[in-house]
Amino acid sequence: MGEEGKDDASSPPSGAWKGYYLYSPGGMRHRQDLTLTFSRNMITGDGMDDVGKFLIRGRYDGDGRETHWTKTYPGSHDVFYRGFYEGKCIWGTWETDGLNRGGFRIWPAALGEAEGIEEKAEVDVEVSDCVGA
Repeated sequence: MGEEGKDDASSPPSGAWKGYYLYSPGGMRHRQDLTLTFSRNMITGDGMDDVGKFLIRGRYDGDGRETHWTKTYPGSHDVFYRGFYEGKCIWGTWETDGLNRGGFRIWPAALGEAEGIEEKAEVDVEVSDCVGA
């Protein structure tokens, strides 16, 4: 058994992340910049997007590579994210109290802007967009 609290190789990298969420109608991309920490199957962090500053708190499963977190805009509302860590990014869906929903994709900022350029502006983000990108 590994050292307690030490993350395994299946953990996403902690640090600066960037990406977008898609908002319908129209499937328009909205940039988001995040600082995330992945430790002991927990996700914590913060960030900024066109809505404002937010906090992140959630979990990830290193074996199943599934993630889920709550994006909280202090004094405003929460957005619930569910995604999968595949290769170089996390992709999935978001929703607010079942009223609004869409897709998202985030990746470590160290990979650069090119990771996001080839994306299709659709609500569903395909796993193939992350693997081998």
